[in-house]
Amino acid sequence: MRIGIIGAGPSGLAQLRAFESAAKKGAEIPEVECFEKQSDWGGLWNYTWRTGLGQYGEPIHGSMYKYLWSNGPKECLEFADYSFDEHFGKPISSYPPRPVLFDYIQGRVKKADIRKYIKFNTAARWVSFDEEKKEFTLVLDDLENNRTYSKTFDHLIIATGHFSTPNMPHFKGIENFPGTVMHAHDFRGADQFKGKKLLMIGSSYSAEDIGVQCYKHGAESVTLSYRSNPIGVEWPEGIKEVPLLTHFDKKTAYFSDGSQQEVDAVIMCTGYQHKFPFLPSEMRLKTNNCLYPDGLYKGVVFDNLPQLFYLGMQDQYYTFNMFDAQAWYVRDIIMGKIQIPTQEERQTDIAKWMAGEAATVTHEDHVDFQTDYVRELIDNTDYPSFDLDSVAELFKIWLKQKEENILTYRDQVYKSVMTNTLAVKHHTSWMEEMNDSLDKFLNYKPEAKEV
Repeated sequence: MRIGIIGAGPSGLAQLRAFESAAKKGAEIPEVECFEKQSDWGGLWNYTWRTGLGQYGEPIHGSMYKYLWSNGPKECLEFADYSFDEHFGKPISSYPPRPVLFDYIQGRVKKADIRKYIKFNTAARWVSFDEEKKEFTLVLDDLENNRTYSKTFDHLIIATGHFSTPNMPHFKGIENFPGTVMHAHDFRGADQFKGKKLLMIGSSYSAEDIGVQCYKHGAESVTLSYRSNPIGVEWPEGIKEVPLLTHFDKKTAYFSDGSQQEVDAVIMCTGYQHKFPFLPSEMRLKTNNCLYPDGLYKGVVFDNLPQLFYLGMQDQYYTFNMFDAQAWYVRDIIMGKIQIPTQEERQTDIAKWMAGEAATVTHEDHVDFQTDYVRELIDNTDYPSFDLDSVAELFKIWLKQKEENILTYRDQVYKSVMTNTLAVKHHTSWMEEMNDSLDKFLNYKPEAKEV
C-alpha cells in the first residue's frame, strides 16, 4: 500500500509521526512519501523573508512574520506525546515567540526520524484518480532539478493548509492610494511602519496581532476597520476600531459611519482561500473558513472519494494536538483499524456536526464545539488521551484575558495539562521585549549592575 502526503507543515508532520508511532509499536506500516514545496519542513512556521515568488518561481506559501509570538497559550497546543518539558528540559513561559515554537515542532519530528519520508523542493502539479485501479496519479515538479515526474498512490492526504492564498478585496479609490498596500500574507515585520499611520482591514486574529505588533514597534497610529463586528477589546490610546472602509480619496480613508482617517499604509487582514490548484474540481474541498467544513467525514475523509483525506482544514482554536488527533484517525482508517461507514451514514454524521456548529454563538461555544470534535477523534485511536476539558478552560481564560488587556495577556502563565508544570514568567514583559530570538528567550542573563 502506498500513501502520498502533500505538505510537510504541522499537519503533514503529524501524519508522518502517526505512522512512525505505529511502526515503533511493531505495526507494519504502508509505504509513505511526503512532498514539500519549501526547502524545509514546518509549513507556516518556516519563516522566509521572501514575498510573492520564491527561489524557483513558486508562489510563497508562508504568511509568517518577524516578531510573531504565540497569540494563545502554549499549554493549549502541546503535543500529548512530546511535552515542552521534554524538549526544553526546563519550564518556559506560556507565550513563546516563533523561533521557540518552531524549535519545539522540530524536536518531535527529529526524535521520530521522519525526515527520510520527505522530498523537499517538490511541488504537486496535478492529481488524477483511476476508477478501475482505485489509485491516484500525482504529477510532481522537482524544483531544484527542473524535472517533472509522476507517482501513484492508494491513498492521498492533503496537508497544505489554508492560510497561504489571500482574499484581496477591492475598495473604490485604492488604485490611487499613494502609500503601501499589502495583504497580511506579505507582512514580514513592523519595522517599516514605525512612525506611520496604519489602516488594517479586518477583525480577526491577524488584524489584531499585526495591529498590536505595529503599535508595539512604533507605528504612530493603528486603525482597524471591521465589516460585521469589532474585535471589541479595550484598545490603548493609538489604536481604534471603526466600521467598514467604503473608499479612498488619495491618502484619506472613509468609513461607513461617516468618519475619515488619513493613513500611510494599508494591510488587508481579510483572510484566506482554501485553494488546491493541483486537484481537479471533483476532488477539491470547497469551503469557507469554519469549524466543520461540509463534505469531510469526521473533518478529514473526503466524502465523495474516501481514499482522499484532508488535514487541518478547519478554523482553529486547537492546532498541533488537533492535527495529531486527525492524523492518528486517518492512519487508523488507512491501516484498517477504523471502518468508514456508508456514504448515507457519513452524510448524516457530517450534517449533525454542521448543525452543531450552526448552533454556536459565542467564542466559548466554539471552543466547546472543537473540544468535542477533538475528543471524538482521540477516543477512537491510541493517541495519548489528555484532559481536554482543562485545555478548553484555558482557552476561555485566554479569551477573557485578551478582552481585559490586549497588551499584557501574553505576560500570564499557566500549568501544562500534560505535565502539570507551571510556566515561568518571561524575564521581560511582552510590550518591552523586542528580541524574539531563541537564544535570548532561553538563555537570558540580566546585565550586572555597577556597585
